[in-house]
Amino acid sequence: MSKNPVWSTDLNSTTSSGSVQAVLLDSGNLVFRAGSSNNTSEPLWQSFDHPTHTWLPGGRLGFNKITDHAQILTSWKNLKDPAPGLYSLKLSLDESNSYILLWNRSKQYRTSGSWDESSHIFNLVPEMRLNYIFNYSYVTNENESYFTYSLYDPRIASRCSISALGQIQQLTWLETSKQRNLFWVQPRQGCDVYAFCGAFSSCNPTPSCKCLKGFKPNRQSDWDLQIYSGGWSRTTSVQCANATRDGFLGIHSHSLPENMKYEDAVSIESCRSICLNDCRCTAYAYASSNGCSVWHRDVLDLKERDNNGGDGRTLYIRAAASDIKKKRVIKPSLLIAIVSTITGLIVVIFGYFLWKKTTGKKREHKKNHNESKSKFDVGGGKDDAELPIFGLRAIVAATNNFAEANKLGEGGFGPVYKGILAENQEVAIKRLSKRSGQGHEEFMNELKLIAKLQHTSLVRLLGCCLEDEEMILIYEYMPNRSLDKLLFDASEKIELNWGRRFRIIEGIAQGVLYIHKYSRLKIIHRDLKASNILLDGDLNPKISDFGMARIFGINQIEANTNRVVGTYGYMSPEYARYGHFSEKLDVFSFGVLLLEIVSGKKNTAFHCFEHSPTLAGWAWELWKEERGMEVIDESIRETCQLDEAFRCIHVGFLCVQEAPADRPTMSSVIRMLQGNESTSLPPSKEPAFSTHGNSNLVRSSEMPTIFSHNSVTMSLPKGR
Repeated sequence: MSKNPVWSTDLNSTTSSGSVQAVLLDSGNLVFRAGSSNNTSEPLWQSFDHPTHTWLPGGRLGFNKITDHAQILTSWKNLKDPAPGLYSLKLSLDESNSYILLWNRSKQYRTSGSWDESSHIFNLVPEMRLNYIFNYSYVTNENESYFTYSLYDPRIASRCSISALGQIQQLTWLETSKQRNLFWVQPRQGCDVYAFCGAFSSCNPTPSCKCLKGFKPNRQSDWDLQIYSGGWSRTTSVQCANATRDGFLGIHSHSLPENMKYEDAVSIESCRSICLNDCRCTAYAYASSNGCSVWHRDVLDLKERDNNGGDGRTLYIRAAASDIKKKRVIKPSLLIAIVSTITGLIVVIFGYFLWKKTTGKKREHKKNHNESKSKFDVGGGKDDAELPIFGLRAIVAATNNFAEANKLGEGGFGPVYKGILAENQEVAIKRLSKRSGQGHEEFMNELKLIAKLQHTSLVRLLGCCLEDEEMILIYEYMPNRSLDKLLFDASEKIELNWGRRFRIIEGIAQGVLYIHKYSRLKIIHRDLKASNILLDGDLNPKISDFGMARIFGINQIEANTNRVVGTYGYMSPEYARYGHFSEKLDVFSFGVLLLEIVSGKKNTAFHCFEHSPTLAGWAWELWKEERGMEVIDESIRETCQLDEAFRCIHVGFLCVQEAPADRPTMSSVIRMLQGNESTSLPPSKEPAFSTHGNSNLVRSSEMPTIFSHNSVTMSLPKGR
């Protein structure tokens, strides 16, 4: 047996007793202490000071200015080999207070942005706003600078790691499905990682890696994964000794690789000749503005683009003659035969289309109509109405070719434009962005759901367009935009007096009740928030954006998902942590929205407000101290109906309870909102996420009776 050490801590310290204890703590930290020392003594060595590819809660990533020791995350070589890989994450040593992702320990390809002390996040990592689950801290002083994090709920198992492909991933264990959930990832697109696919390959946003023509992966089994960074080799060796036997293959890329060398060439032909006659040259590119560029090394970081669109240039990769299609020389006699045949075919085809136009036009029109109806049928039953289909040309004309001046806004789906159709009909046109995190599945989901839903509090879908790879939805136009535009703007919120706010609350509640109970489909929206509530000309609310919605069976109560979608701050605890959702998820989101409407404050603005990370927590503290008046928006505080406002606040607390069983149904919510002096409300517990320490799920009995049978007046409820 070999006595060569496999691993060592490089401990230079000695102890008086000569013995050392190794203890693996519950946090995952492996600690070495002197044998006679107690648990409070300074460790001789601990694994948290020497992270590999995983960063656990309580660990640090930073730099010790006294010892010059840095804690750096380093990727594995691949999924099976824990040797140091190509990617690393470390603290930048400049004054930016930021973290940088490196390729090959040298090439920076991503940064976290600087630390925002007021928001407790790095400004280029928006996922950190989910700080009712994670507690982030950045410390810097004359001795050290480091970043650390912890979990408010100790029962949550979560870890941050850097993958072998260069992405920072936050993984959380889902107890319900017994597997890890990818909570967030940076960079979001694999192609944003430098050299994601290795040399001589190109990356597309799927993401997947495409082997350049003339190359093959070194390990075919890995290539089956479509994501590969294990190296490439030529299928056929180039014959540099005889340059005439080599050639070049052109590829289109969003950007050219780095490490190029500029050559003096006045044309693309002379640039090609320079590369062809240099055995070290692997590729070249030419542009009249930039001249001739050649590469003598591996070609890295190619990103695919369409041949006829997008920015970028053509890069010509050196290839063996056998990998390049040769042009065939056509003999004159063969050329005459081909031309004669083509001419005959053209005559036949022309005659056919002339017949189609005169005698078969009606039949063809009927056939196309039936096919179009089948393709866009959003129902299947005889009672389902057809959804109008718009041509792309009509959409382009309605929006003046998607002019920036007609743009109403942009969300996760893509931009929304104002358009004017025939007969001066104003519409809102929602266009799926190619950069959107959503795609065909969410588009079809919204298309099918909204077409089936008919309610005054739901936005009305007027039609769609699926043409030339465009995915577009056409809605009724809402002149007063979305609720958040008015509610959170100090100059705009004066339009929202208490009467209008209460009507908006009731309208939203009726819309949610409809999709939960009275529509033909039982639907969980999963993304209720102020920006998804549109306002018509009379400030009536319309619920929109059903791309994330899920259909439930009539008797279905709950479901689980491994893909948690929605908006941070509006997610219920059981959904954000474990992917468990039901009608009570929408009830929770409605409660947050209700408190926002009453207070005029945005929930996400409370991530570091005093001792509460949420709007509900802030309001709850005032409520317990009988200062509920201060929860009401100052602009309406003196003119609102106090009994209605207090009732809304109380209902909001009931909706954001920790345990789903403690939250009312939307039917109960509407009855409580419409209550009178002879009805009373059940007491409310402390809301979920109201304090940093309030994170444990509550096991609770069913809701108490909503209405009492005795005749009592409603007094200001106190928290218990």
